[in-house]
Formats: sequence, structure tokens, C-alpha cells
Amino acid sequence: MDDLYIKRTFNSPEIEFLADTGELSMEGRSIPEDPGEFYERLIDWVNDYFLKPAQKTLLSIKLEYINSGSSKYMLELLRIMKANHENGKQVHIKWYFEEGDESIQELGQHYEQTIRLPFEHIEYE
Repeated sequence: MDDLYIKRTFNSPEIEFLADTGELSMEGRSIPEDPGEFYERLIDWVNDYFLKPAQKTLLSIKLEYINSGSSKYMLELLRIMKANHENGKQVHIKWYFEEGDESIQELGQHYEQTIRLPFEHIEYE
């Protein structure tokens, strides 16, 4: 399976999904004009990835900001992670938030409670 790389823009995060290692990362801000167009590509890739995943899947999310349109798709992405975790796949989620950014910190906690999959919450400077 090919890796997925999407360069960061002012409105969308950098995406780097490495199929062989199971390392999936998102970093930046998520306020694309058409979140469906942006996230559906990721969701399709992740669904294909889980047909033959790496032994362990690590999703690292480090967002400065995420709008409500993107948030809906982020939740869908996390639900896919949960479904695969429940099917016996090793899935780990790291949620990064900047020191003092209560909004992003609380969003990570909200996602964790909503999908009921353990997150590792990591504060950075």
C-alpha cells in the first residue's frame, strides 16, 4: 500500500500516513474550505490501510485549531480507529496540545470520552 502525504497549507494540516510502520500523523490547523473533500481522502486511505495494517497503529494528532466542519470528520476518523481496536488491532492515539491551549486539550478529552478509546494526552511548549 502506498503512503499518503499531504503538504500543510494555511487552512489544512500536514498529513503523513506511513502504511508499513503504522505511523499516522496530522499536524497544523484544520479549517479547509471543503472539509469533506479533504477528510474523505484520509478516511478512504485509513479504511484501506486497516485491510492489512501494521502490527501497531499510532495516530498522532497535533492541531493548532480545528473548525466544526473538520471536527465531524475527525470524529469519523477516530471511530474507524475504535472499530479496528475493538476488532483486535493495536491502536494508540497521541493527542498533542500546546501549553495553555485549553480548547484543544478539552477537545481531545471530548473525543476520548465520545469514542471510548484511550488517548495519550501530551502537552508541549
